[in-house]
Amino acid sequence: MMMGMSLVIFTLLHVLISLIGIVAGLIAAIGWLKSDPSRVSTAIFLATTILTSVTGFLFPAPKLLPSHIVGLISLVLLVLATFAFYGRHLLGIWRPIYTITATLSLYLNVFVLGIQAFLKIPLLQSWAPTQTEPVFLVVQGAAFLLFALLAILTTARFRPTQLATL
Repeated sequence: MMMGMSLVIFTLLHVLISLIGIVAGLIAAIGWLKSDPSRVSTAIFLATTILTSVTGFLFPAPKLLPSHIVGLISLVLLVLATFAFYGRHLLGIWRPIYTITATLSLYLNVFVLGIQAFLKIPLLQSWAPTQTEPVFLVVQGAAFLLFALLAILTTARFRPTQLATL
């Protein structure tokens, strides 16, 4: 039991929160590319991605796992992104800090989604049973390159006009 739920239900809730965070993050990122702060999608993205990382630590684990390290990195990035957006209103250096940390935390959520997809979806698992096969590396490498490009583009293009009213 996890927080009064079976492990299966808790896992489904964790995955659902993660997927909502990814979708909201992608919607927000489209706004960032248009210099639109996308307040609702950004709030949903930040909240659900923080919740995804926090709930990840509640799964039973005998030791510190790579997923815990990804979760810790994600939480540090999300604290910076949240502070830049809400605490510093994206002024000065806080705008690029926000775009980079928000985009990287979105990438980490997608990175974990890719890993889990190759672990849980039978077709993908058959293509990359050890997650060292070329197809897995190409998918994860392509995701990394796309999000690196997204971080660069959002940093260059995200210049909302109403910074003080966020």
